[in-house]
Amino acid sequence: MRSMIALALLAAAACGGSELDAESEDLAPSTSAIRHVVVVVQENHSFDTYFGTYCTAPVGSSPSCTSGSGCCEAAPDSDPGTGNAPVPLTDAQNGAWSPDHSQACEASEVNGGAMDSYVTAPGCGSPNNFSLADASVVAQYRAWAQSYAVADRYFQPILGASSSNDMYFSTARSLFVDNAYEPRAMGASCQGGAQMQFDVPNLGYTLDKHGVSWTWYIEGYAAAQKSAPACPAAPADCPNGAQGYPCTYDPGDIPAAYFHSSVDNPAHMRDFARLAKDIAARALPSVVFVKGLGYHSEHPGDGTTISAGEKFVASVFSLVERSVYAPTTLVLVTWDESGGYFDHVTPPPPSAVDGQPYGPRVPLLALGHFARKNYVSHTQMEHSSLVRFFEWNWLHGTGQLHGRDASVNNIGSLLDPRATVARVPEN
Repeated sequence: MRSMIALALLAAAACGGSELDAESEDLAPSTSAIRHVVVVVQENHSFDTYFGTYCTAPVGSSPSCTSGSGCCEAAPDSDPGTGNAPVPLTDAQNGAWSPDHSQACEASEVNGGAMDSYVTAPGCGSPNNFSLADASVVAQYRAWAQSYAVADRYFQPILGASSSNDMYFSTARSLFVDNAYEPRAMGASCQGGAQMQFDVPNLGYTLDKHGVSWTWYIEGYAAAQKSAPACPAAPADCPNGAQGYPCTYDPGDIPAAYFHSSVDNPAHMRDFARLAKDIAARALPSVVFVKGLGYHSEHPGDGTTISAGEKFVASVFSLVERSVYAPTTLVLVTWDESGGYFDHVTPPPPSAVDGQPYGPRVPLLALGHFARKNYVSHTQMEHSSLVRFFEWNWLHGTGQLHGRDASVNNIGSLLDPRATVARVPEN
């Protein structure tokens, strides 16, 4: 199998005009031809919010086909609980309204799986929560769905706010609810709130143990380091100019900051500007996560726009695609949680691993050479599915964190086996 993969890499390099020696010699061997994965983590939008007017299959039809927008369900034309028409999700609307996305509120909105209380949930419902974007607002994401692959059964792993969901990228299980803790890390004092550090099995420590390189590239990290212990000033283009979120670095969005084994370790937490430099130096790690500042993450409220987030994600994908790494790199784009926005598909039952309830769907896009084309995956997945793939591809055995990574589905349904050479499992 190794020789087959080597031949595939040679062929890909020849077709792309790239040089095989661009790969670092010290990279850990991979099971498939995928030698690098770049995961861009955006924020707080449900699948329906972005793709509900892209998909055209009738609500509840559960299409089994997989080619194009006719193979995923459209959002309903009106709110199931009130009959309200959707509020158009524009850049202006995104910047003006941030739904309550606490676990208690999202549970009330999901309403036992009825998905009918986003407008009426006591204390947190609003007509603005039933909000759908049209093609002009999310044109780049929809173009990628047509050119590559999108998952329509990818669920946020826990009801509630961002940090609790982000932890599944590292632990494949719950450590806390909502944004209960900031990590005990550089920059946390600028965000306020209780701080906590954990010493539990996590993806980073496990990758280190097996010699697999990994890094979070974080926008605003260098500015926070430079100003510490003071809080950094907002960049000039941040819409609300706050000396805090969404204009400056928040370590609560970075799972690596919560663990003793990786917090503020320059091998694993780097400024976003280093990504371009590391690619140019032919030093891209095997596993990469990318996090923009809040106003590049699409997080609703505070004047944040969807278009700024799309532009940021497109810059990351372009950086990879224009580099020598294009033939060997899979790019994944997802959203940490649904943000309290409407979605019409009932989440799965709570996980037996940690007892935590699943939240609504969020989009997952697979981009680049390894992704299927104009493809819709109906396989149930979540953030822990990425952990399972990393384990399969580099650690040669899944479930090593003894969390949901032992039971969730893998991401193979999104990937072209002709490109990956070794077929990535779908489960």
